[in-house]
Amino acid sequence: MTSHTLLTDEDRWQAVLNRDASADGQFVFAVQTTGIFCRPSCRARHALRQNVRFYPDTNAAEAAGFRPCKRCQPDALAPEQQKIDKVAYACRLLEQEAPVTLDALALAVAVSPYHFHRMFKSVTGMTPKAWQQAWRARRLRESLSEGESVTQAVLAAGFPTSSSYYRHADEMLGMQAKTYRQGGKATQIHYATGECSLGRCLVAISERGVCAVLLGDNEEALVDELQRSFPAAEFRLAESAFNQQIADVVASLNQPSSTLSLPLDIRGTAFQQQVWHALRAIPAGETRSYQQVAQSIGKPKAVRAVASACAANRLAILVPCHRVVRGDGALSGYRWGVARKAALLQREKAR
Repeated sequence: MTSHTLLTDEDRWQAVLNRDASADGQFVFAVQTTGIFCRPSCRARHALRQNVRFYPDTNAAEAAGFRPCKRCQPDALAPEQQKIDKVAYACRLLEQEAPVTLDALALAVAVSPYHFHRMFKSVTGMTPKAWQQAWRARRLRESLSEGESVTQAVLAAGFPTSSSYYRHADEMLGMQAKTYRQGGKATQIHYATGECSLGRCLVAISERGVCAVLLGDNEEALVDELQRSFPAAEFRLAESAFNQQIADVVASLNQPSSTLSLPLDIRGTAFQQQVWHALRAIPAGETRSYQQVAQSIGKPKAVRAVASACAANRLAILVPCHRVVRGDGALSGYRWGVARKAALLQREKAR
């Protein structure tokens, strides 16, 4: 059930009858004949409506003389929030230079390794190992950008040896560390512009894959946006070798049901990549709020940061930031215009 604000006692009573877990945290209800208050989702037998009172939180219910239910434990965190908090704590443990084993993480949050692995992936969309690798990639970028030597930066990011880093270098930076430290000067990006169902589009491809899909109304503005996104790269108009790849990308823009088999060159901070990974998991025809995305990556308070990551996305439609809306369902800002966002969502829902 989709979470929404319950404004009237009638709405709250219906949530109690439905044992609606999404209403947990919005209010508690108390039963006068037993002196107990519960969560809306409590599985205990329902009381008569005339004996039920509603309170905004546990403090108000306790102040009115009621005691918490031992079955649903309304004075404890909701199960879903407990899971999110455990994963958030594990994320903090992973964000360090020393490697952390799965057994150690599971022990720290008091669950079995098997259950912890499933729980972590369900909340963040990543495995614990992938999370720490993403954190190391961010640390590596920061160290290189601050002018540290490649060796120092590699060790500071938590790689035990330079050789262990070089096995993952392409995945981490999209280029060699030396090239990254010099501002990506050796990176070549081939691009082409054309028409698609959403107006003018620009498709750019690096040696690693599609690195930008930009939408707009003016070709010159699109090229300028590409150059500002990759200020140190060398740009070339796409030659015949890239025509089919670009055609495949345009086809995916025109028909979202088509599958794009080309690799993506997704560049961003560790946090941005976590958000973009979560966006790609949203099915076509569905939307998520910024809050829901923040919760899915284990950082429920990072709503504004999630919105910023969506705005920083350079791969229109391929990384579907258009599927993220405000908590009330209204369309918010979109890098390529709210009108395009509305058109994309309408097209996907009509499939």
